[in-house]
Amino acid sequence: MKNSWLKSSIPHIIAVVIFVVVALIFCKPVLEGNELQQHDIVGWKGAAQNAFEVKEKTGKMPLWNTTLFSGMPNYQIAMEGKSVLPDLTKIFGLGLPVPANFFFIACICFYILGLALGLNPFAAVLGALAYGFSTYNPVIISAGHNTKMLAIGFMPLLLAGILLIFNRRYWIGLAVAVLGAYQELMSNHPQVNYYFFIIAGFITLFYTAQWIREKDFKQIGIAVVLCGVAAGVGLGAYYLTYATTKEYTEYTMRGGKSVEIQGDKVTTVNTKGLDDSYAFSYSMRLSEPLVMLMPDAYGGSSASPLKESSQEKMVEQLTALGNPQLNAVAPQMVAQMPGYWGGMAKPGESTSGPPYMGVLAVLLALIGFVILKGPLKWGLLVASVLAIVMSWGGYFADFNGILLHDLPLYNKFRAPSMALVIPQLTFIVMAVLTVQRIFFAPDGKAFLEQNFKKVLYTMGGLIVLIALIYLGQSYNSGYDELISGQLPDQIKTIIIGGAKQERQSVFGAQLLRTLLFAAVLLAILYLYMKNKLKPVVATVVLGLIVFIDLWAIDKKYLTDENYVPKEEVVARSFVKTPADDQISQDKDPHYRVFDVNGMNDNHAVYFHRSVLGYHPAKLRIYQDIIERYFGQQPPQDLLNALDVKYIITQNQQGQQSVIPNPGAFGAAWFVKGLKPEANAASELQAVGATHLRDTAIVPQAAVAAIGAIQADTTATITLTKYTNDAIEYNANSATPQFAVFSEVYYPAGWVATIDGKEAAIIKTDYFMRGLVIPAGKHKVQFAFEPATVKRGITVSYISSILVVILVLGGFAMQWWVDKNKKNKTAA
Repeated sequence: MKNSWLKSSIPHIIAVVIFVVVALIFCKPVLEGNELQQHDIVGWKGAAQNAFEVKEKTGKMPLWNTTLFSGMPNYQIAMEGKSVLPDLTKIFGLGLPVPANFFFIACICFYILGLALGLNPFAAVLGALAYGFSTYNPVIISAGHNTKMLAIGFMPLLLAGILLIFNRRYWIGLAVAVLGAYQELMSNHPQVNYYFFIIAGFITLFYTAQWIREKDFKQIGIAVVLCGVAAGVGLGAYYLTYATTKEYTEYTMRGGKSVEIQGDKVTTVNTKGLDDSYAFSYSMRLSEPLVMLMPDAYGGSSASPLKESSQEKMVEQLTALGNPQLNAVAPQMVAQMPGYWGGMAKPGESTSGPPYMGVLAVLLALIGFVILKGPLKWGLLVASVLAIVMSWGGYFADFNGILLHDLPLYNKFRAPSMALVIPQLTFIVMAVLTVQRIFFAPDGKAFLEQNFKKVLYTMGGLIVLIALIYLGQSYNSGYDELISGQLPDQIKTIIIGGAKQERQSVFGAQLLRTLLFAAVLLAILYLYMKNKLKPVVATVVLGLIVFIDLWAIDKKYLTDENYVPKEEVVARSFVKTPADDQISQDKDPHYRVFDVNGMNDNHAVYFHRSVLGYHPAKLRIYQDIIERYFGQQPPQDLLNALDVKYIITQNQQGQQSVIPNPGAFGAAWFVKGLKPEANAASELQAVGATHLRDTAIVPQAAVAAIGAIQADTTATITLTKYTNDAIEYNANSATPQFAVFSEVYYPAGWVATIDGKEAAIIKTDYFMRGLVIPAGKHKVQFAFEPATVKRGITVSYISSILVVILVLGGFAMQWWVDKNKKNKTAA
């Protein structure tokens, strides 16, 4: 019995060893004491630094961030909950260093999916390597999109659990589905989660249709209950993050807006979700999804220049114009022309690389979609087609606009090109199902011979389609339009014309590359049919070709140069400058810093309370202030109201200077009067036209609640305590006053009290807080105590216990059921 178990485990042990070895070799610099330099992770470290400093002092992670954009919740930056579970992500990654753990997790989860599908281990390893090393993975890892990578990595695990349930392996299916749902959701990338549920939804739809035709209503009931339990427990464990994110989202850029800003003009609107133009940014051209099998067809990444041969030819043509001044700058002009020319070649957009999946993997998937049958195939196919259409975004706006406005929650996300994470999973699943059916089914060879014409037609049709695109497309780029108005016609013709010639040449070369791989695949299939190749040999050859091909492309986007010594990762981005040192001498607990170059950068955030920074989901009211007033020199009164005591400027040589601002209003102040405004647009406009030290801008609807206030030149309000989640002031006045607090207005959690009695916080000056303070001496307190956090911690903790029970219980019950079956068979 033991020998039988050990023998059956050997292929899986070998698979794990393969995944570990290739992940570590691919990420070899981490074994030499280096660490990946990831832009977004560096940015996150800047935003989270204050939270970790507070935890080190108090033992508790704060819920409010005081250093980023003048204040915002820490929910999407650094937050801790309560769970009985260990760090399962670390366990799944075998404790491997970043980023080797990401590749291993994606491989092992797909391998588990392969076993759930009943694949031969060789086919499962092929799919696991193709999935784990699909080029989109190193592209996003290089950028620092770690949560996205984890969500992609765990998708196959959750799908494995669902399919085990659908295929009547109920107990182990429940255990794997619960574990997969927990890991997928706790990866905390809602957009990838959303794409996965599209896949799962279509697969469920087609399985349900089959069960209805078979009148197997019992199976429908069991599948619904077990998948519902897995989803419910997974969501419960994720509830803390879900609830706080959902609540926060309504107040961010993703929750809609009440004003439209165009230059100096502001109008009132009422939208939900992201704007169409913002949501459709990072869309793909209609033919651009071909990069799934032709990685360089559209130039690779935005950082890739034109080929040297093309640049040299263009420089020669420019030099021939006989303009000495042009001759001096021609090489630089040509070098600035990007090689990428797809849908994201436009102002403010770029791409770091293609979602390449391997030519052979895509070809095998397309063959499978044609020759295989069953509900799984149809679910994967429909999800894939929808994903490709979704990736077109604004280039197919009529259809995608309907999705954006009518598909639940879809308007919370942008970057339609990301939808191709769906075929990254669906295509590779279909590819390995094809391998399994052709090479490892008992009638596989006969099946292939019977369908070989369909195989030929499928690949031939694809090549013809690509050839027609090659002949018919214009090779124009959005970047061409950008530079066309900046250059004389002769120069424009040479540069744009030369770029178009290269684009067509590269696209043609990618077509020939695809044709070559197709010929290799046909040769392998033909040799297998003629008994010249054994199934295992054919599968190993396919796996090696797919993996080597992906490795070669991946290394363009995650190179050894992306790694630096560990001690330099933070040091390179957060070196304390003389300006930082100068400002840090001020021990006032409240003042803020305006770094003129601090937009989309968290250097100042790391060291100071900054009015700017970077975060992908800013509070909507603060984003409005930025759009309206920070596109140029902001009004001095606005900086004063933000309590900006120091302004950091930088000269052309990169040297920083600190300009003190003695006019900052401080942490709080009493105003002499109110300026009621009828709507949000007029409130926002009034910010730039009002002396905010004397006058508070308030909504018209709040005037009655505020009541009468009387100016008192002797009145004082003083900050006495300032922490992330609790602020205190002492106020003293002879008459009722209206106080403005230099804190960002966020009603979902902040509670104000005056002498222990709750007081209404009034939205003031469009984005700050205001309170009515009665006459006399009072203690004013603000506390950030979101009910969603308290409730979320409780629900998540209880759910983590259920995860343990269901996972361990599911595996134990499956072992018991299987043991009883064996005993009955033996009897």
